[in-house]
Amino acid sequence: MLIIAGWLRVDPSARTDYLDACAAVVAQARSAPGCLDFALTADLLDPGRIDVYERWESDEQLLAFRGSGPDDTQTERIRDADVRRYRISAVEPA
Repeated sequence: MLIIAGWLRVDPSARTDYLDACAAVVAQARSAPGCLDFALTADLLDPGRIDVYERWESDEQLLAFRGSGPDDTQTERIRDADVRRYRISAVEPA
């Protein structure tokens, strides 16, 4: 299993529009084979931050979904980012 987690930074005045534009991508990801969870959310404390959280069954399924990548309009609006891939060897109830 893979977890993709981190944050994106956009202009605070553009965050709501950015997230609204991502709704279709979130829906598409959640219906993709191997996607266990996918969320882009507004950070509660930082008005320019978007939190990223994804869970995937495999690298292959993640790469198949990511095939085309974000469109240029989305990429141009990102001012900074720190998103990492974590490989998970075991999962237990909390």
